[in-house]
Amino acid sequence: MELKEILQHVDHTLLAQDATWEQIRQICDDAITYETASVCIPPSYVKQAGDYLNGRVAVCTVIGFPNGYSTTAVKEFEAKDAIANGADEIDMVINIGWVKDQKYDCLLNEIRTLKAACQDKILKVIIETCLLTDEEKIKLCEIVTEAGADFIKTSTGFSKGGATFADIALFAEHVGSNVKMKAAGGISSLDDAARFLELGASRLGTSRIVKIAKQMS
Repeated sequence: MELKEILQHVDHTLLAQDATWEQIRQICDDAITYETASVCIPPSYVKQAGDYLNGRVAVCTVIGFPNGYSTTAVKEFEAKDAIANGADEIDMVINIGWVKDQKYDCLLNEIRTLKAACQDKILKVIIETCLLTDEEKIKLCEIVTEAGADFIKTSTGFSKGGATFADIALFAEHVGSNVKMKAAGGISSLDDAARFLELGASRLGTSRIVKIAKQMS
């Protein structure tokens, strides 16, 4: 798979707690240069980045990040605020405790609420696969599908593990045709990136692929 094709699927990501505007601006510049799918940045920088990019690259941000245990009302407000500030895509974190407690109706209703808040914007649902059993992952594939979200996403990159080939393969077997897949967390080589795409992922959450592209240019 060609590097340019891989880059078209990358959400070029910087979500570090100490991220500065100078660093965010560099992420934006790199996204323009290498034609990535989006930049994925903290909510506090969405408006500034959106004004800077002026439509040249989609702006993605995170909601309920990274732990997912904010209330649904807080996540809804965050999503609406991000969209008002110019976000094109929303990556929300589910409440993992609700999965463990089998509060499936709560999870379904929360994702539906966030999708309604997003309106025509893209909603990706982060389920933090490293904290789940395969049975829980399959159940969440069903819930994300029923809730009408646009993507199911493996990981925040802030827990004890990131994307695995096995998880994307599992998603591919169990999500509905309306749901795309995003692999995120620990994607550090072109071979790994290509493999995730071959398994069916449509997006890759990573900062390292652009770094590799810069080294090669």
